[in-house]
Amino acid sequence: MRHVVNQRFARRDRPVLVNNWEATYFDFDEGRILDIASRAKDIGAELVVLDDGWFGHRDDDTTSLGDWDADRRKLPGGIVSLSSRIHDMGLEFGLWFEPEMINMDSDLHRTHLEWMVGPLNRGLTPQRNQYVLDMARPEVVDHLAIRMSRLISAAHIDYIKWDMNRNITEAYSAALDDGRQGEFFHRYIMGVYALYDRLTHEHPDVLFESCASGGGRFDLGMMYYAPQAWLSDDTDAVERALIQYATSYGYPQSTMGAHVSAVPNHETGRVTPLSTRGDVAFFGDLGYELDISTTSAQDLSEMRRQISFYVSHRDVFQRGVLTRLVSPYEGDGNLMAWQVASHDGNTVIVECLRILSRPNPPTCRIRPRGLDCEALYAVSLFDSAAKLADPGADSSSGTYYGDELMNLGILMPQAVDPASGRRDGDFTSRLVLIERCHGDAAQDSDSDSGPALESPSL
Repeated sequence: MRHVVNQRFARRDRPVLVNNWEATYFDFDEGRILDIASRAKDIGAELVVLDDGWFGHRDDDTTSLGDWDADRRKLPGGIVSLSSRIHDMGLEFGLWFEPEMINMDSDLHRTHLEWMVGPLNRGLTPQRNQYVLDMARPEVVDHLAIRMSRLISAAHIDYIKWDMNRNITEAYSAALDDGRQGEFFHRYIMGVYALYDRLTHEHPDVLFESCASGGGRFDLGMMYYAPQAWLSDDTDAVERALIQYATSYGYPQSTMGAHVSAVPNHETGRVTPLSTRGDVAFFGDLGYELDISTTSAQDLSEMRRQISFYVSHRDVFQRGVLTRLVSPYEGDGNLMAWQVASHDGNTVIVECLRILSRPNPPTCRIRPRGLDCEALYAVSLFDSAAKLADPGADSSSGTYYGDELMNLGILMPQAVDPASGRRDGDFTSRLVLIERCHGDAAQDSDSDSGPALESPSL
C-alpha cells in the first residue's frame, strides 16, 4: 500500500456500498434504483452503485456493450439526473462500465467493425455474447477516454466498477501486420493502462475498482490505477471466505471488494445466515448486493448493525494487520479463523467460520496472536443477528490477560434462536472483539480475569 497503490487512496476509507446487480439484474428503472438508494441511506450505506444494463437498449447480455449512452426507457433523465438525486440523499454514486468489451448488436460495432479483436475473415469466439475491443489501437483508447470522462464529469461520479467479464481469444489486431502480432498482448495491456492513466489523472478523486472475475486480471500493475478489485462473481459466503483467505497472501484487505449477497446464492444455491455473510464481507471492502427494497425489517435491522460495527472499526478491517489462525485448506477444511489487529495492538477482531455442523462436536478454541501477555483485554462477541438473548450463553465474554487468550484461547459459543430454541446449523460464523483495557478498567477487572468456562462448541 505504501509503494504501489495511488497514495490518494492508500489510507482512504473505502465506502460501504449497495450494488443493484443481484437485486435487479437488467430489470430496473429509475424509480427502483431510487428506492434501493433510499433504503441504502436508511441502513447506513454510503455509496450506491448502478451496475450493468443502464446504457443502449440493454435488457440482456446480447446487446449494447460499447454504446455508453443512458437508456432513456429506464432512466428518463439519464445518468446525470439519477446521480444528482442520489447525491441529494447524501450518498455517493457509482457506475458500472465494461469499456474493453463490445457486442455485435451495438452502434459502435456497426460503425467500427475493425476495432474488434480478431481476424475479420474468420469466425470469432464470443463469451457471454461479447467480444473484445482492440485496446492496442490508440484511437480506441481515445474514444473510450472521451466518452467515459465526459460522463464522469457531467454526473459527478464517485466510483467506477470496471468489469472485464471474459478472457481474450483470437488474439489479433487488424492494426498490426502479420509480423508484429506477437506484440498484441503487450500493446493491449499498455492501451488499458493508458486509458486508466488518463481517467485517473482527469478524475483523481474517483475510486476505481478493477475486475478479476472473468479475465482473471488482478495484479500490481492494475493496483496502481485501481486500488481495489472485484475478486469473483461467486458471492457465496463460504466460497468467498476461501477466496479472500487465499487472496490475502498477496493483497491487503482494502483491495478486496466483498459483498453480502442474496440467498439462495445465485452461483451455488447455498443459503447462509446473514450474520455469516456479513462477517466474511467485513474482511474486505464491505458492500451489499441484494434487493434491500424488498428486504424484511428484521434483516434491514441486522444490516444496520453490521454497517455500524464495520464503520466503527473500518480502519482495522481495511488496513489492520491480518493474521491467519486456522486454514480452511488444511485438515478436513471445516474450520477457518483469522484476525485483524490495529497497528497499535489495542484492538483485535477475530472471525471463526465453521462450514458444516456435526453432532457432538469437540470444543472449539481459537487462539489469537500478537497480544501483550501482561495486558488485560476486554473480550466481547459481536452477533449482528442478536440471537444471544441470554448473556449467560456467551461465556467467552469477559476480561482476560493476553497470555490467557493466546494460550487457552477463546471458546466459540453456540447461539440459540430464542424463538425456536434451535441451535446453530451449517455455515456459522462468530466474530469476537478484543480491546485492550486502560487505566481503572484494567485494575478493577480481577473477578473476570480467569479462563473462559467450557461452553458448547461453535
